Amino acid sequence: MDRPNQKGLVAELTSLLTKGNAHATFEEACAGLTPKIWNQHVPDVPYTIWQLVEHVRIAQWDIVEFCLEPKHESPKWPEGYWPAPDATADEDQWQETLDHIRQDRQRFLHLLHAPGTNMLAPLPHGTGQTILREALLIGDHNAYHTGEIILVRRLLYAWK
Repeated sequence: MDRPNQKGLVAELTSLLTKGNAHATFEEACAGLTPKIWNQHVPDVPYTIWQLVEHVRIAQWDIVEFCLEPKHESPKWPEGYWPAPDATADEDQWQETLDHIRQDRQRFLHLLHAPGTNMLAPLPHGTGQTILREALLIGDHNAYHTGEIILVRRLLYAWK
């Protein structure tokens, strides 16, 4: 891919990963919550807001590690990607989870913007995955769960 096209693609992917575009951002979906709200179960919903946020952290971390570390081993699916059904978080855990999500997103953005990154080249340690595919996977996965967070907030009457 020629440099001007790659720069445009990197700009679009950066926007996908950092802005809401057509919807609320992940940060907006998580803002202004209390432990009572993020740990509260809603009938017929299998997870709390905190469990969703922790799942986003684990999945994004796994994708970023896969891209950066050839010897990375992913957690076992599905139990390695979700906290226990009764898991809760205090304010420190909540903030730590949000901080890790931001840090891993920044690590991935650094990879996207690195001059030697070939967006379309299969990762040597993968099975055909590319940086472009992994960027779209992060964006898609995080947007999906951001929508779920907002829906749970609506069910708890905790959304604007």
